[in-house]
Amino acid sequence: MTSLVELRVLEGPNLYFPRAAIKLTLDVSGLAGVPEDTATRFAARIGLPAARPGPAGSGFRQRFVARALARLVRALAAEAGTRRLGVRVRPTAEPDRLVVAFPWRHRERAQEMGRAVGAVLDALQEGGPGTDVEAVVEHAAARVAASEPGERPRTLTPRVPVVAVTGTNGKTTTSRWVAHMARVDGRLVGWSNTDGIYVDGVMVESGDYSGPSGAGRVLAHPEVQLAVTETARGGILLKGIGLTRNDVSVVTNVTADHLGLHGIDTVDQLAEVKSVVPQITRPDGWAVLNADDPRVLAMRHVTRARPWVFSRDPDSPAIREVLADGGRATTVIDGFVSVLDSGTDADPLVELVDVPMTLAGLSRFNVENALAAASAGLAIGLDRASVVTGLRGFLPDAEHNPGRMNTFTLPTEDGDLTVVMDLAHNEAGLEALLEIMDGVRRPGARVLLGLGVVGDRTDELIDTLAEIGARDSDVMVIGHKERYLRGRTTDELETLMRAGAERVGVTDVPSYPTELAALQALVGRAAPGDVIGLMCHAERQEVYDWLASVGATPDGPAELAAKVRAAV
Repeated sequence: MTSLVELRVLEGPNLYFPRAAIKLTLDVSGLAGVPEDTATRFAARIGLPAARPGPAGSGFRQRFVARALARLVRALAAEAGTRRLGVRVRPTAEPDRLVVAFPWRHRERAQEMGRAVGAVLDALQEGGPGTDVEAVVEHAAARVAASEPGERPRTLTPRVPVVAVTGTNGKTTTSRWVAHMARVDGRLVGWSNTDGIYVDGVMVESGDYSGPSGAGRVLAHPEVQLAVTETARGGILLKGIGLTRNDVSVVTNVTADHLGLHGIDTVDQLAEVKSVVPQITRPDGWAVLNADDPRVLAMRHVTRARPWVFSRDPDSPAIREVLADGGRATTVIDGFVSVLDSGTDADPLVELVDVPMTLAGLSRFNVENALAAASAGLAIGLDRASVVTGLRGFLPDAEHNPGRMNTFTLPTEDGDLTVVMDLAHNEAGLEALLEIMDGVRRPGARVLLGLGVVGDRTDELIDTLAEIGARDSDVMVIGHKERYLRGRTTDELETLMRAGAERVGVTDVPSYPTELAALQALVGRAAPGDVIGLMCHAERQEVYDWLASVGATPDGPAELAAKVRAAV
C-alpha cells in the first residue's frame, strides 16, 4: 500500500481516546487530487450526499478530505457490523498526511479496518475518473466483516492505588520521592521509571520502563500495595498508557523536549500528550498540577479528578481559584512547605532548609519537585508524618535519586572539588544543573561543564543547550554519548554544539569520546573549590565507579548545607 503510511496499535489510553485505539497515518494526496466528480461520488457512497469537495488541491478539498476520512471509517465499521464508532482526525506537519484514530475492542478486526481504509484510498488514486467507488467501498467493508476478531485490549485495571507521574522535567525525581515516602509509610511499593522496575526499593528489571509495560510489570507483582509509575510522552504516543485509570496523577511541567518526533512539533501539542495522564484519573482522586505552568494548570479542565495544585508563590491567583473550587494546594510560606485547604489554616509540613534535595531552597526545580511529591503523597493517603519524614530523608545521592543532581566531594592534593552529575537532557534541565552548580560554588571558584547531547533532539535544541552551557560556565567541554547518537554522527553533533557556543563568544571547546573522559579532563583542569557539572546519561555507573576509585564521596545533607553556606 502507498496510502497507509503507518498502522499503530495503542494498547490503552492515548492522545486520541481514553481507551485502546488504532492510529493510522495516511498519505491523502490521492484523495486530495482526484477529480471533483470522483470525490463527489465517493462522498455520496460513504453517506455525505451534500458534500462539496471543491477542486483538486484546493483548501476546500483539504477540509473535505479530513471529513471524508472520518466518515469512511464509520461507514466501513457500520457495514461490517459496528454501528457506533468514535473517530478522530488530526493534521500533521506534512500537509499531505493525516492521522486517523478510532477505538478498538478486537485487535485483528481493528487492524483490518485500518488496512481497508488504506486500500480504499489506494483504489481511488489508482483507478482514475472511472473508478467504481461503490465497489471499492463495498469490497473494503466485506474484508473487514470477514476478518477474525482477534484478542481484546490488554489494558490493566489496577488492583492497588496508583500514582502516575508525567512531565518534561522532574518526573523521575518526583516518582522516586513519592515511592520513598510510601516506603516510609510502611507500604510495599512498586514503581517503574526510565531506569527499570523496582519492588520495595530493589531493582528487579533494568531498562526504560516509562511506557505501558512498566506499569503492567509493577502491578503483576502480587505483594505490591501501591504503584508509582513514571509515564513518558513516548509511551503515550507509541503504545498508549497500560492502565485504565490512576488514583493520583502528577504533571510536573511541560517544556520543549523531543519536539519533531512522532508528530509532536510544538509545546502545546506536547502538553496535550501529557494531559492524557490526568484525564484518566478517577473522579474521586486528585490531579496534582503545577500552578506555575499555564499549560499544566489548564489540565484541570480536562480531568474529572479534584485539582491539587502546587506553586512556589503562596499568593498565586491559581491557588486562590483552585481553593475556591474546592481543591487543595501546596506552596511555600515563610520558608515552610505548607498545605492549603479552603476553610482551614495553612498546615506547615517542614522547613525547606530541612529538605536536602532543595539545597536549603536554592534549587527551585527541586522545590517544585518537593511540592509535587508532598501533594501526591498526601493525596494518595500517606500519613502526614510519613510525608514529612520522606521530605527530610530523600537525598540527592546515588541511593535515592541516581543520576539526578548527585553531588560529590572529590579530594585532590591541592584541595577539594565538587562534582555535580545530572541527566540535564533539555534546556530546563541544564539550567537547573547550572543553578545548583552556582549555588555550591564558593566565591572566586569556577563552574566547569561537561556538555553532552542525545542525537534525537532537534538541531535548534542542541545548539541552544551549547549556548546556555557556554554562557553560564567558565570552562566547557563536550562529552559524547556514543550509545545515544540515534542516527547522528559525533561530527554532526559537535558542529551544532560549537555553533551554539560560538554565538556567545566561546570558541575553545575540546571534545572527548565519552562522558567519563570529559569528566576526567575537567578534573585535570580544575582548581580547588571549583564545581564540575557533568550531563551524564550513557555512563552513569562508569562515572560512579571512577569517582569512588579516586576517593570521591557523596555529599550528605550536612556537606551540602556547608557548601551552600560557603557559597553565599
